[in-house]
Amino acid sequence: MAASLSLLPPRPEPNAMADLQDEPNAAYAAHTAYAAETVPVGPGSARAEDTPAPVAGSALERAVALLSVHPVADGYNTLVWTLRQSPYHDIETPDSGVDTDIPRLRAGGVGAQFWSLLLPREAAAADQVVSDTLDQIDVALALMRRYPDGLCLALTADDMADARNRGRIASFLGPVPGRTLTDSLGALRAFHALGVRILAPAGAPWAREELSPFGHEVVKEMNRLAMLVDLTGCTPEVACQLAGASKAPVVVSHTAAAALNPHPGNVTDEVLLALRAAQGLAMVTFDAAQTGDSLHAVADHVEHVRAVAGPDCVGLGATFGTEPGVPRPTGLTDPSGYPRLVAELLERGWSETDLALLTWGNAQRVLRDAEFTARAAQHRRPA
Repeated sequence: MAASLSLLPPRPEPNAMADLQDEPNAAYAAHTAYAAETVPVGPGSARAEDTPAPVAGSALERAVALLSVHPVADGYNTLVWTLRQSPYHDIETPDSGVDTDIPRLRAGGVGAQFWSLLLPREAAAADQVVSDTLDQIDVALALMRRYPDGLCLALTADDMADARNRGRIASFLGPVPGRTLTDSLGALRAFHALGVRILAPAGAPWAREELSPFGHEVVKEMNRLAMLVDLTGCTPEVACQLAGASKAPVVVSHTAAAALNPHPGNVTDEVLLALRAAQGLAMVTFDAAQTGDSLHAVADHVEHVRAVAGPDCVGLGATFGTEPGVPRPTGLTDPSGYPRLVAELLERGWSETDLALLTWGNAQRVLRDAEFTARAAQHRRPA
């Protein structure tokens, strides 16, 4: 594993002035300004005949303007796995063979992306999980080297703001599967050294029916490293234990409200309340199986999460990054649909302040809080 450390490219140099109050540069605003004009019309779009009345143009224009200043920080995209299986896709140009490319990310106002490194299939053994995860990291880093004008590796909240201000999409690595960790924290530290900033415990032996003593050590070390704990896929009991054990905010990278749809991947109100207490973040998916098949249904889930967890604890994790065939809500079939959702929420009376938290502010706050917790833990650590 030590030999794999060479995969990591040089760390981006953050702009010391980059924070939530920074205005993005003109290049980024120009990339997002045309989003309203690129909203597709036809079957499967928000303007198709089988959808409710279209959002007023003024709401869509306001959504595009808001996203040019407070872009989307999306919590989950599986493009890395897709490109590992089908490496011929060129994401610098529109590609009908995959739902994610740089033009559509820009059209949707996406300014930061967490690239999932989870494996959609079970590996035969723990060492195979580690090997497959390292392959995923290699593909992700190669992706950023191939498209340096569009994607920029991000390790911190400052990197996230700095990439936005330079007109690039801040790219975070993770989540990685928690089952890569068995009885040693070495793999966790190695993943951190490679740039990974989020880990999902679901399926790990130490986080199945309850959080084991080793699981508590994992959470403690993740807090020290400023790595986020992703509760996606955990049982409500374990999710609440993880939220309580972590001194830093925890996240659910892609989910919806179980109170509206009892899908096994959706979080219960109990977990949402635990997230609220932990100042964490629940990021709402655009998977039709979890939300329903319309833009309005997704907006309903976003509003429910905000109502229970609070406006500071709701975000977006669409789960794009796939080849054709995955059912999506009408009008939200790829990242260019984000302005439609924001416009819908504006129509429902959301303030621009709450929308700025939903798209960007909450994700950056969680990263900053995790970094603050890590600095405090390192300061207390004995020499």
